Amino acid sequence: MTARAIMVGAPRSGAGKTTLTVGLIAALTAQGRRVRALKCGPDYIDAAFHSAASGAECANIDSWAMSPGHMAEILGSAGEPDGLIILESAMGLFDGVAGQTGQSGAAADIAVRFGIPVVLAVDVAGQAQSAGAVAKGFAEYNPALEIGGAILNGIVGERHLRTATEGLAAAGIARLGWLPRRDKFAFHDRHLGLVQARERPDLKEEIAALAAQVATSVDVDRIEALARPPRGTGPVAGQRATGAPEPPGRRIALADDDAFSFIYPHMTAAWRRQGAEIVRFSPLADEAPPDECDSCWLPGGYPELHAGRIAAAGRFLGGLRAFAESRPVHGECGGYMVLGQTLEDSEGAVHAMAGLLGHRTSFRERKLHLGYRRAMVTRDCALGRPGTAVRGHEFHYATIRDEGVDDAFLTVFDGEERPLGACGGGRGHV
Repeated sequence: MTARAIMVGAPRSGAGKTTLTVGLIAALTAQGRRVRALKCGPDYIDAAFHSAASGAECANIDSWAMSPGHMAEILGSAGEPDGLIILESAMGLFDGVAGQTGQSGAAADIAVRFGIPVVLAVDVAGQAQSAGAVAKGFAEYNPALEIGGAILNGIVGERHLRTATEGLAAAGIARLGWLPRRDKFAFHDRHLGLVQARERPDLKEEIAALAAQVATSVDVDRIEALARPPRGTGPVAGQRATGAPEPPGRRIALADDDAFSFIYPHMTAAWRRQGAEIVRFSPLADEAPPDECDSCWLPGGYPELHAGRIAAAGRFLGGLRAFAESRPVHGECGGYMVLGQTLEDSEGAVHAMAGLLGHRTSFRERKLHLGYRRAMVTRDCALGRPGTAVRGHEFHYATIRDEGVDDAFLTVFDGEERPLGACGGGRGHV
């Protein structure tokens, strides 16, 4: 029997989706179920919590950035036979790029395309019976979408639970469970989302407590019964993943620590499927890119929180400069910041970076940059040859104070095709 799937959605961000999803994954795993998780949308951090709860890698799936075939491959390879796939939506269930029905980036696009039922997490803080109206509106907004029931999050007492449940009943929405006000189970925020799972030494105990709560107050058996095999999925044997770029080398040095952790599992999986080997190293441990590698990839993360340590990591910086003399180096987001001349932290201290490109960045001068991006490659780089089209997501607060004089290698448009101009910087092998 193929794996079955269920999605956890919500009316908005901050409604408790991640708390519920992590607890549900952990509770079912503790019962011996074979559970895998997928995160809808371009979110690295929630996916790491899912992985911690299930013990298996959590990939991302996105209806704007990925083709239908690529999504089908990810869904088809995510679950085990007789297993369960739990997807967590991003933001509100229907939130995405305006005017792009079915390919907007909304989690609802995925649920409709693959016939995946949705469990709605409704935050009832400051309301009771009105939760039923919210759930009913979501259930009727798109008739092609199946809402299997709702879970009330943020319950503060017996009366609150009773009246909120009455609201669901009046709306004809099944109550599948509830969670108490989540101060006890809060996953704390920072500027790019939740504090990373890898930075929480007590995470195992927190997940166990959350699993115990879900097992007590959520009807996990009923939720599992709602799940069904997604339609039209499955990997194509012997073919590279649809839409996945070719690996930048045959042996890739990948920075991986608390400062460099934002890379999608489907990317590294696609590289491996195409025969590449990934060798991880830690700049924060002052490790240089391994010399036996033929390319280096610096992903995003939180270098702005570790700028002093990076600036003092002489072996890393010297090794990176030596590597770049003869082999390609690619940096994105935080990795791009480290390739520049300097990085100013939140206190205004300026730290010298690798100096391989001319730009200077600041986390003191913060501005939100957020949204889907379509880009055309204009010069050879790790993302492809000129004319290659790539899709991705921009989310950062750091700003570029000085762009330098390096050659841009992308022409960028936002999710609604508004031009954003040239982007990126390249020099030599960097």
